[in-house]
This record gives sequence, C-alpha cells and structure tokens, in this order.
Amino acid sequence: MTDTVSGLSSGKKKILPENFEGVISQQFNSSENLNPFLSEKLSTAADFLSLEEFCSIYIMEKALLLYTFLFYWHFLNALFTVEAPQTLYTVEHGNNVTMECTFPVNGKLKFRDLSVSWEKKDELKKQVYVLLKGKEDFKSQHSDFRGRIKLLKENLNLGQSLLQITDVKLRDAGFYRCLIGYGGADYKTINLKVKAPYRTITQGVVSIGDNNWKLTCQSEGYPQAEVIWQNREYEDLTDKANTSYETGSDQLYRVTSTLTIKSRTDEVFYCTFWNKELQENTSAILRIADSADGVLWTESRRFVGAILIVTALFGSVLLCMLCIKKARANKNNRTPVASSSIAKLSKDKDTHDCRDAAFEDEELKYMQIEKT
Repeated sequence: MTDTVSGLSSGKKKILPENFEGVISQQFNSSENLNPFLSEKLSTAADFLSLEEFCSIYIMEKALLLYTFLFYWHFLNALFTVEAPQTLYTVEHGNNVTMECTFPVNGKLKFRDLSVSWEKKDELKKQVYVLLKGKEDFKSQHSDFRGRIKLLKENLNLGQSLLQITDVKLRDAGFYRCLIGYGGADYKTINLKVKAPYRTITQGVVSIGDNNWKLTCQSEGYPQAEVIWQNREYEDLTDKANTSYETGSDQLYRVTSTLTIKSRTDEVFYCTFWNKELQENTSAILRIADSADGVLWTESRRFVGAILIVTALFGSVLLCMLCIKKARANKNNRTPVASSSIAKLSKDKDTHDCRDAAFEDEELKYMQIEKT
C-alpha cells in the first residue's frame, strides 16, 4: 500500500491511498450514505485528482445534497403548520383555562393518523397530555396534572387542539408546547400565567387600653404583596406596622399586617395590599368607633335574641299548660251534670212505674166491683 502522493508540484499523475474510499466512508459514518454516483467514481477519480481536489469536490457535493434536503424539508413542512391563535393566557388561581393551537385537516380527519402532545417546559419536561395515533396515553402523564386535564376531541375535526385545565394551581404557570403530527409535524409554544389577587381582607380592631389600638389586616394571594397603612389624612404609617408572610402547600402567600397606634375614637385607617407584579391593589377601611360599636351591637343582638327565644319557649310551655288545665276543668264540670241527669232519669222512671202499678190496682178493683 502506498502512503505517499507524488508529483504534487509537477502536476503529473497523483497516487492516492488504496483504502481512500474506506477512509472517506468512515468520515461520513458509512459508505452506504455516500452518493451512488460519487461512490462509483471514487476509483477512477484517483487516476487524475489530487487528494485536496478530491476532498473539495466531495465536500461540495455533500453540501449541495444537504442544501437540497433542507430546502425540500422546509417546503414540505410549510404545507403543515401549527398555529397558536393566542400565545399568552392569564387565569386566576382556582379557575379553569382552555388553551388552543390549530392545524390543517384538509378534508375529513383521519383520527388514526393524528398524534397530539401537550407538554410543560420546566427544568424537567412534564407530559401533560398525549394522543398517539388516535389513542390517548395517560401512563406518561405527570402527576401534577392527573384528574385535571381534558382534550376536547370533538374539536379535532375542525383542526383545533383545545387543552382544558381545571382548578388551576400556581404551579401550572409556565410555557406549554403544543405538538401536532398529521402527515407533517409542527409545534407552537404558549405561555400560561396564574395570578391570585388579594381580594378578601380580614380586619381586626382591638383596644389594648389607654386609647391604644391594635389594627390587623390579613389576606391571601400571589405573588407577594406589600401592605401600606394610612390614616384619615392619608399619612403613611407603614413604617409603624409589622407585616409577616407565610406560604402554604398551595403556594399562596398569607400576609398579616398589624398596626399598633394611639388614637382617639371615631378615627379611620386604611390598609392596602399592593401587588406590584400584577399592578393591582385591594384596600380595607378600619373604623375604630364603628368597630367597637359593632362588636357591642353584635353581642347585644345575640343576647337579646337569646332572651327572645327563651321567652317564646317559656310562653309556649305556659300556654300549653293552661290549655291542659282548662280541658281538665271542663271535663270535671261535665261529669256531675251527666250523673244528675241519669239520676233524674232513673227517678222519673221509678215514679212512672209506681203510677202504672197504682193504676193497675184501681182497675182491678173496678173490675171486681162490676163482677159482684
């Protein structure tokens, strides 16, 4: 085997290595991947080309083939394109959301040829939903989405892949990839944002004596909010407040802010939960006098209500007892009357019987006299 190349400067016949075709084939992984025409001409090319010239021609042809392949690949994929009518969805925590991507159907949908995949792009890819050749596959579904995912299959015939997520969690926020395979293949990326506004504020007004008051505001939401305190004149009292943050398993922030201040009665204070990221704020009004009166009024109302209930119950029992007593009295009054009536009836009957007997005796005597 010859390892030298002669005549590089003289332009005469060049000698290539006997295993040149194998060397080139190894550079491109396998000789089977070579262009047939180029493979056929390898042996004859060594008779008139230098190593440099041959490599140049080979690389140019491979580049041409690659360019042609990419051109037709993009041309074919241009016929099948997935679109996302909306690339950003914003939903509140606990609500439902439906994300959409579309694809060309071109006639009646062949369900067995359709594959749909929705996945969430986190640090580790999470499989959300898979439809493979017309059959749903839930084995690979991530545990975060089990029981909360539904693909509206009735819309697939219209070229719509609608993914519905129910009871949205904060961890659902992120980027989702909608991948469709149907003759061609393409995908689109959709962004889902989840917010949890601080809508409900729990208030507390407690007197700690000597005209000192402890005002408290508490609420839950996401992301973390700042609590701003102001008085009636909108003077900033935030620096005097103490605010704490806690997070639960649902990732919501539980924000509690307490302001201890010396103030006269009939004063007004404001606590505002400012969510900088969402550019939203929720405020509550705390009235010292109204709050104290409200507590007293509430307790008084409960006390009066209890008295009314007891009074009504006692009155009902008393009325029932009176009715029973009256019924018994009526019954006792009716019994002597009945007895006297019976006695009178018996007396009348006895009198009647006596009269009948006397009449019979007189009649008998009269009959005896006639007979004599």
